[in-house]
Amino acid sequence: MSQKPFFLTDAEIETFIPKVDIKNALNKAFIALYNHEAAQPPQTLIMFPGGRGDLITKLGILSPMGVFGAKLSPCLTEVPQPVVTSWTVLMSMKTGEPLLLCDSARLTCERTAGTTALAIDLLAAPEASILAVFGTGRQALAHLRHAAILRPWQEVRIFSPNLAGNLSRLEDFKAAAPGTLVLASPTAEKAASLADVIILATSSVTPVLDLKTVKNGALVTSISTSGPKAHEIAPQDLAGADVYCDYASTAPSAAGEMVLACEEGLWSEESLKGDLPALCANILPRPAERPIYFRSVGLGIADVAVAFALYQAITDAPAGDVLATG
Repeated sequence: MSQKPFFLTDAEIETFIPKVDIKNALNKAFIALYNHEAAQPPQTLIMFPGGRGDLITKLGILSPMGVFGAKLSPCLTEVPQPVVTSWTVLMSMKTGEPLLLCDSARLTCERTAGTTALAIDLLAAPEASILAVFGTGRQALAHLRHAAILRPWQEVRIFSPNLAGNLSRLEDFKAAAPGTLVLASPTAEKAASLADVIILATSSVTPVLDLKTVKNGALVTSISTSGPKAHEIAPQDLAGADVYCDYASTAPSAAGEMVLACEEGLWSEESLKGDLPALCANILPRPAERPIYFRSVGLGIADVAVAFALYQAITDAPAGDVLATG
């Protein structure tokens, strides 16, 4: 090997993340996917023999960047407490050698929030001024940090049943959107009322928002959680919205509300209005007549794109800042 790959822990990634333009990296990746210069196969789930756990693998190839890679997410159950980890490996298409191996926890959080931010930038009304965020966990906070710079928000509303009495957590959200009025909403209805963009970033496996209460032209984004057929809106609500996703070839078979809606005959994937590759290629007009719903399920090319952007930040850093290879 010409050079050993960089090995990054979660703490080391945190140091370099501010130097990474995640939304731009994802935009390039989705344009490459639209132009057939990228490959995005469905994720795989493999069970370990003997009930020892499972392994989820997400793959991606980005020809314009000259890289390919995978995110490996094992769940190990043959221990007193189940162990869940996630690692991303980035490899060169020129040499076939690994460039980077890193803990995926923070990278996954950032690419998920960055994907939502890209969708907001493409689908939300230019004059959008009221943002609502459902959830107060790490993902919700990252989503606000990424979304805060996209529009001149006049007001940000935070809703979560866990927020009551947790003033320190509210302060974290205020710090993520400096110069903007950030308020705690007592109910989901209050948070969503007349909001222009509503970010759902919760750990709920059942609906947290009635899409019928959202005003026409408003954008609702959802990442949901990893539970079986988890969904943050009701399956039947899809029929009343203009529905978009990160990738039309994979989302309808992975997003809980889409799977359930198709099984129950309430909606079909043919009703999808578009996905991020088409949106990034600027071939779709922005809708406005009904609520807009965007669903992200997470993609291997997004993991690879952000890992490559991180690799560039490391290799472009001053000599004294570059991490040791391992």
